[in-house]
Amino acid sequence: MTATAPKPDLGALTGQLMRALQEELFETLGEQGHPDVRPRHGSVLAFLEPEGVRSTDLSARSGQHKQVIGTIVDELVSLGYVRREPDPADRRAKLIVPTEHGLDEIAKARAILATIEQRLEHTLGEQRFATFREAFQEVTHLQRGWRQTGNRPA
Repeated sequence: MTATAPKPDLGALTGQLMRALQEELFETLGEQGHPDVRPRHGSVLAFLEPEGVRSTDLSARSGQHKQVIGTIVDELVSLGYVRREPDPADRRAKLIVPTEHGLDEIAKARAILATIEQRLEHTLGEQRFATFREAFQEVTHLQRGWRQTGNRPA
């Protein structure tokens, strides 16, 4: 009698998906002229806008602590992907602004991710992929609100 393996839980599945996406994304970015970018840099680069974003906004968008964002920004400044500039709306604040090199990385990363999504959509079918994406977004939203729901495991 063969024992069936337990189904992976949501944490394992999302972790596996994230690692597989990151592996393809960062390997391809390396081949396209961005070998120094690492998955941790995505918590800044993925949320940047061409005109710049405050670190506090990057922290909120990415879900990372401000100190972590600060460390990653320091790394990206040293690698030439971003620079700090005064915020014209508040001179005490700084904006994190992508450099030309950073804009190139952002554009290439978005194109690579779009290609991955197109491949998955082609494989699963348009409707099935749309349903998956919608459910995945809803699950993510619900999980982000776990403190407010009061539905914690015992």
